[in-house]
Amino acid sequence: MGLRRSIYKSPAQLRAMVEPGRITAASLDAVRRLVRPGVTTLELDAAANAVITGRGAVSNFQMVRGYRHTVCTSVNEQVVHGIPGDRVLEPGDIVSIDSGAEFKGWNGDSAITIVVPDPSRPELVAAREELSRVTERSLWVGVAALAKAKHLGEVGAAIQDAIEDAGHGYGILRDYVGHGIGRKMHESPSIFNYRVADPGPEVRPGLAVAIEPMVVAGSEATFVEDDDWTVSTIDGSDGSHWEHSVAVHDGGIWVLTAPDGGAAGLAPYGVVPQPID
Repeated sequence: MGLRRSIYKSPAQLRAMVEPGRITAASLDAVRRLVRPGVTTLELDAAANAVITGRGAVSNFQMVRGYRHTVCTSVNEQVVHGIPGDRVLEPGDIVSIDSGAEFKGWNGDSAITIVVPDPSRPELVAAREELSRVTERSLWVGVAALAKAKHLGEVGAAIQDAIEDAGHGYGILRDYVGHGIGRKMHESPSIFNYRVADPGPEVRPGLAVAIEPMVVAGSEATFVEDDDWTVSTIDGSDGSHWEHSVAVHDGGIWVLTAPDGGAAGLAPYGVVPQPID
């Protein structure tokens, strides 16, 4: 039998994850600046790729068997795993971009959602911005819960509560969840975005996880489109996806894919992130 790798990493290993996290964040910043009507999702992909390769890293998405692109771009009813191509962004679109970088054998993974401005449809834009806001807030609630949790199951419970407390009746994807991260982009353990009976692994120094709520405006039921990648809602309702990679260490937590370590996002919850020594 092969040896099972521990889900907990050494301080040196966590430190090695800081730079791929920063590169991942920079790639999404480049994409964020480019999003506007008339831009294709393939142009967003190229912008992220230029940053990642320019900093000596590689796209870890391209290391997934059968996937050739740097990011996933999911528009409107597409929730996750959308493939960049010739689709042109239109006013009012809600687009989620998921990116990741591998640098010197270590990985970062993060996602953002952006609503393309459309002055002619303020109600549509407001509804989509609210979906994104609630999803992003649930992510930060989950990260804040990680800072104080004894077991990982507390993170999913906190995320679900945050989404339900918003009062919109949003759905939470059940078939797609967060994950551990390190030498591989996807490692154990699973990070659920909802309450489960199993308390999950112990939260203690050395844990590195990608927390990523995937929330939809309607039913949580989804299907995989004919491209064998894109996950879309069956009822056609909008989706939003936010994600950060987070390290738990001796001094506290550090959001690896946030330039400030998560300080701004965590401030409302009284959590102050600490750099990894």
